[in-house]
Amino acid sequence: MNPTKEHIKYGVMLNLYLAQSIPMSFFATVLPVIMRENHFSLTSIGLIQLVKLPWLLKFAWAPLVDTSQGRISSYKKWIFGSELFYALVIFSIAFFDLQTDFKLIVILLLLAFTASATQDIATDAFSYLILKKNERGTGGSTQTIGHFLGTVIGSGLLLIIYHYFGWNILIAALALFVLLALIPLWLYQPRQTFQAQKNIPKIKFSDLYRFFKQPFMKYRVGMLLLIYSAIIGILTMLKPWMVDLGYNIKQIGIYSGLIGPASGALFAYVAGKIIKRKGQKFMLKWLLYAFLIINLYFFLISRQTPSYILLQIGIIGIWGIYSMTTVFVYTFLMNSIRAGREGTDFTLQIVLAHIGSLFIAVLSGKLAHVLGYSGLFLTGVAASLILLIIIPLLYKKSLQYEISG
Repeated sequence: MNPTKEHIKYGVMLNLYLAQSIPMSFFATVLPVIMRENHFSLTSIGLIQLVKLPWLLKFAWAPLVDTSQGRISSYKKWIFGSELFYALVIFSIAFFDLQTDFKLIVILLLLAFTASATQDIATDAFSYLILKKNERGTGGSTQTIGHFLGTVIGSGLLLIIYHYFGWNILIAALALFVLLALIPLWLYQPRQTFQAQKNIPKIKFSDLYRFFKQPFMKYRVGMLLLIYSAIIGILTMLKPWMVDLGYNIKQIGIYSGLIGPASGALFAYVAGKIIKRKGQKFMLKWLLYAFLIINLYFFLISRQTPSYILLQIGIIGIWGIYSMTTVFVYTFLMNSIRAGREGTDFTLQIVLAHIGSLFIAVLSGKLAHVLGYSGLFLTGVAASLILLIIIPLLYKKSLQYEISG
């Protein structure tokens, strides 16, 4: 296979992750703004967050997707099926009115994002199988770029489209984009780069439990639960802090909703190059120092009202570090995938990272309330120092599994 065709896989992956991220970003971040403009109650706006639920529970049906036993063609069928259903449900929403059919729209969104979560399981497995071992850093970078660019488009561009064309055309355009994202996948004919073991036992739901029974898995789980803990507090409280500093919604949307994620996409590309050339261990070492530096930076600028430039540097910095951490996580978890259980193992590990982040996000609100923003950032400094000691030990132990497994 020539080098040009080898690199087509990254374009296919990027399209699939964009197809997930753009609608998710729109419905989770822009739709609440539209609803507030239409005088919906805060309770109703809160219900929209339920669309994220399938993404936290997707591990429960991941074994169903993995019945393909590591065959790329079967994962492609899962992607096509779930994407077509996803697009159909999104398109159907265009025929309903947000004001009068709100509850029905929420139900349809739950169905849509269940299909999207299913597509994600199959896409993660598909991506793992088409990547060679030395391509995993670039693959993790591609996944992250897709998610961050999806956030930029879903949170920014689609709001502009809504402003000029309205609800119905916007939703129909979303559905059309999801369908168009399937064209590169349909044209792409990958070769099986992953050599599946012979006589792989058929996957069972008990494999969810067996995943955690593998040697050194407790160290890997600890890594995934803790890896974001020093930076999620900043990301969670950044927008509320900007509100308290006097920034309006438009400014916050531009700085934290567009410039931040766009910077993240750029840093994700850099992270992929670093991992490919220097390796995971090198990347992790500098990420741990970056956690400490960014928390110290936010602590120092929060001691008084920061200038626009200082705040913007912080926004670019935290989004950049967050995206590079995500690239590392994607690459790291690819090293612990059982044959015939690609979607299940990938999904389980991603959900663990999400659960750890969710816990810290909730805790950060309480810390900011009790200690103030400076106190929260100082807590992040302390957490970064602890991670400098704990994470290398967990990584070293988990690496033993990768070598011996």
